[in-house]
Amino acid sequence: MTSHSPTGEPHGEIGTAWSAPPGGPHRPVTGGSEPDGVLFAGVLLLCSGVLAVLQGIAALAGDDVYARVGSYVYELDLTGWGWIHLVLGVLAAATGAALLKDVTWARFTGIFLAALSLVAQFLFLPYEPLWSVVVMAVDVFVIWSLATWQERPGRSAAGS
Repeated sequence: MTSHSPTGEPHGEIGTAWSAPPGGPHRPVTGGSEPDGVLFAGVLLLCSGVLAVLQGIAALAGDDVYARVGSYVYELDLTGWGWIHLVLGVLAAATGAALLKDVTWARFTGIFLAALSLVAQFLFLPYEPLWSVVVMAVDVFVIWSLATWQERPGRSAAGS
């Protein structure tokens, strides 16, 4: 039995997968001028927004999903929290979709909404601690991805 190995240059689209990516085989994830950071933030913000809408609907429905807490400083009833999460979720999902369409204004709006969501989740900790911590981590990733994004040369800040 003889072993045959391919010879010559690879051809077509398959051959492009064999070449090393620009900048060497291991590029650090920076979130800077790479569009991957914006894509990452857009997907996370879109998913986080949809989940916040569901969180708000569950609170508005008065379901037994959330724990009944005693009194604490930032206490709101579940209906109030439901509306807060619903509105933030709709705005975040719309902004995430705008980020995926590469709309310039969505960057700063995304940072602002992720920061608002971070604060809202912190205040919502007594109702759903584990979920709030997870969403807070997602918000931090969104803020990091959008804050380290650098505009492409030749693109105006007024943008599309």
